[in-house]
Amino acid sequence: MLISKNMLEKINETTAYIKQQFEKQPEIGIILGTGLGELVNEIEVEKAIPYEEIPNFPVSTVHGHKGRLIFGKLSGRTIVAMQGRFHYYEGYTMQEVTFPVRVMKQLGIQLLIVSNASGGLKEEFEVGDLMLISDHINLMPNPLIGKNDERIGTRFPDMSDAYDHRILQMAHKVAQKSGIKVHEGIYAAVTGPTFETPAEYNYIHVIGAHAVGMSTVPEVIVARHMKLPVFAVSVISDLGVKGKIVQISHEEVIDAAAAAQPKMTLLIKELLKEPII
Repeated sequence: MLISKNMLEKINETTAYIKQQFEKQPEIGIILGTGLGELVNEIEVEKAIPYEEIPNFPVSTVHGHKGRLIFGKLSGRTIVAMQGRFHYYEGYTMQEVTFPVRVMKQLGIQLLIVSNASGGLKEEFEVGDLMLISDHINLMPNPLIGKNDERIGTRFPDMSDAYDHRILQMAHKVAQKSGIKVHEGIYAAVTGPTFETPAEYNYIHVIGAHAVGMSTVPEVIVARHMKLPVFAVSVISDLGVKGKIVQISHEEVIDAAAAAQPKMTLLIKELLKEPII
């Protein structure tokens, strides 16, 4: 992780500012991806801070990402939620993309929950399905490249359990109990911002992925660098399966993700009622 004394100072400065705005320690951090920001309607919001008001924070530039840090209660737990994330394709460095994860860890979260919209690569997937992420393939620059600060994390973090298996099993049980159909699979992360060509979809499927998107993995790598457990879920917003590939726009991805968000919202709300931390 390319992290200098200056970066550590920024993390501390940002954390101090946020604690002045909201004194409670959040238990869980949630990153809401494209079209999935409506989960905040279920949160008992106690404080909402626009990103542009937070020192050292990037600003969301993508349609569908409102750009606020939300504090409050969800299923009885104190949470902090990012209503909108940052992407490498926006021109940010990987350190800037993942900076909020480091801040949330510094605020005291014990679990990171990540959501995204992705292209499905399995024949049985349908638009609007949920896929619980069990592993990933990183096809983006690694956010830990560069000088490492041992006070934050080890030089060579283990990634054999990037997505917490215990919580993953709980999510399956919650989904079954709640009548929510879920799949489980491997997520591949690419830089974007272009959607994949048919050949790229085929390549990503051949190397072992079941869904592909432009986010999540850098955040997960940084979380695991700090030994922060992770649970992640994808909404299948389009299909990269041969014979089902059609032209797709960002607006259509947003619409598909938004249509599926009630299922994702229910899953996360019910999961938070379980002994996940």
